[in-house]
Amino acid sequence: MAETGTHRPVAVEAELDEPLSRWLWLVKWILLIPHFVVLFFLWIAFFVVTVIAFFAILFTARYPRPLFDFNVGVLRWSWRVGFYSTAAFATDRYPPFSLGREPDYPARLDVAHPERLSRGLVLVKWWLLAIPHYIVVGFFVGGGGAGGGTEEQWFWSAGLITVLAFIAIIAKAFTRTYPGELFDLITGLNRWVLRVAAYAALMTDAYPPFRLDKGGSERGPEPESAR
Repeated sequence: MAETGTHRPVAVEAELDEPLSRWLWLVKWILLIPHFVVLFFLWIAFFVVTVIAFFAILFTARYPRPLFDFNVGVLRWSWRVGFYSTAAFATDRYPPFSLGREPDYPARLDVAHPERLSRGLVLVKWWLLAIPHYIVVGFFVGGGGAGGGTEEQWFWSAGLITVLAFIAIIAKAFTRTYPGELFDLITGLNRWVLRVAAYAALMTDAYPPFRLDKGGSERGPEPESAR
């Protein structure tokens, strides 16, 4: 299904938040331990909610709004944590513990709630139709390394996004500058991943484009009341 009008069903925005500490990135994984614990349980709930939504869409062609808002919130929370850490290292502002919109935070995500969804597509889009994207996203986010501890295996399992984020923050540490073109590329890669995540979670029938939309901003869903 094509994108509706000039607005995209999934909007991912980011701002390079400077000045950045040259060395805080070395300990961010420790600072984020509380977020990792919460997100572990949130993603379990995300899976359960998606299964419930599957049957709701199958029988009613609608994604119940409370379930939809919860899953959007989990994606938002994950994007903020990733932006703070290995998905970008592009802010030193600690992510809020929040499922809602945080318009002042430099990483933002929104998904337009669909009035109706296809009952037929819900049976195949999350696995069959999304397979080409899963292959691409697997390269972006990694996790493909199996066993061993060689540098080559680590490089693959880390994923392209993480590797580029480390290159950017190391450049920042030694040159005091986060490469702007690299930030645009990293944001575009994350945008691709998040679009696929929303599609696979049945939140839209709009097939994610095979397109790298680089840069921090894009035209997203029409504004809705705060969730």
